[in-house]
This record gives sequence, C-alpha cells and structure tokens, in this order.
Amino acid sequence: MVQVGVFALHPPPGTVEEFLALMQASPVLGVVSLDLLYGVNNVLVALVYLALVVLLWARARSTAAVAGLLVVLGMAAYLASNPAVEMLLLARRHGSADGATQEALLAAGEVLLAGWRGTAFLTYYVLNAVALLLVAGALLRTRVLSRATGWWALAAGLLMVVPSTFGTVGLVMSVLSLLPWCVLCVLVALQLLARAGGPGPRPSRAPQADAPAR
Repeated sequence: MVQVGVFALHPPPGTVEEFLALMQASPVLGVVSLDLLYGVNNVLVALVYLALVVLLWARARSTAAVAGLLVVLGMAAYLASNPAVEMLLLARRHGSADGATQEALLAAGEVLLAGWRGTAFLTYYVLNAVALLLVAGALLRTRVLSRATGWWALAAGLLMVVPSTFGTVGLVMSVLSLLPWCVLCVLVALQLLARAGGPGPRPSRAPQADAPAR
C-alpha cells in the first residue's frame, strides 16, 4: 500500500535516462520507484505463505507442497530480477562518465529494465497467483481456518490472474487485488495468534516408556 501511494504521488520514470536522473537527484525515491518496498513486502509475504503451508500440511500435504514450491520459485525470480541497486550504481557512474561510457551505461540500464519487466516478473506473478488459488482451495476444503479466509484468498487469487504489466486491465486488477489480500493477511494473523496463545489447555504428550537398552 505504501508503494502504491509513492507511485501515486511520484509516478515512476518511463525511460532509463529519467531513472538515472532520479537516482542522482534522490537515491531513496529512485530505488523506491524501482519497487524496493515491493521486494521487502515479498519477503514478508513468503512468511505468510510459510505459515499457511505449515497449517495445511497435515490435511492437504500435496497442495501445500506445490503451493510452497511455486511461491519459492516466484519470489526467487522476482528478487533476482529487481534492478534497484544495480540502477543506483549505474547512476553514480553515469554522472561522472564521458559520452561513450554514458551510452554504454544507458544500454546496460535498458537491459536491466527489460529484465525487470519481462519473463522473471511474469513468472513471479503467475506462479504466485496459482499458489494463492491452490491455498484458497485447500482452505475451503479443509476448513483449518474460517471459510471467510478461504473466500478472501480466492478473491485475491482471481484478481491476480492477469499480470499488472498487461495494460490497464492488469493494472486495475492488481490494485483491486490488494483489498482482499490485506483482509486475508489480517484474518490469517488473527486466527494464528488465537491458535498460538488462546485460552484453554494445550494438548500434552502421552508419557513414553523408556527405550530398552541395547
């Protein structure tokens, strides 16, 4: 949500030259414009998925394993493709470079931006949408959490089917997906916290007999 707010107040540049100029004028805004906060968010999202995989493991092991694998692959693809730090380094060199070197740095920046918006991002987006749909189906089937949690997960997953880079439709759907996703995270957090520290006796292990000596 913070990243969306930054984009609304300071729309990201459209060209490599503009990105490098922004990086030189305001490094913090520059790296944020290259989704730095989104990368941090994805690390936290991975922890949410980890909690859901652990929760579903006993009742939907195959689905949980596949969903967890897709999330890991998608997150790795995205984090490896984000060029925020690389563009910052290029911007620092670009300011003091001569004409020929500047052209080479601009070409390198074009490659970084193409990789950021290309296959790796689409892979991340699609894999995470599929993972969320799998988790939603497992939540609705097993009812390890409330049915509302499963329906909110399904709504977020359906809105993530079209990647955000697919024109206006993708952009609108990606923004709309934030609402059910945020509700989902809150519901999952509240229910997991209730499970961890709620009132009532905790199950105890039955005493085990001593192992015979060899």
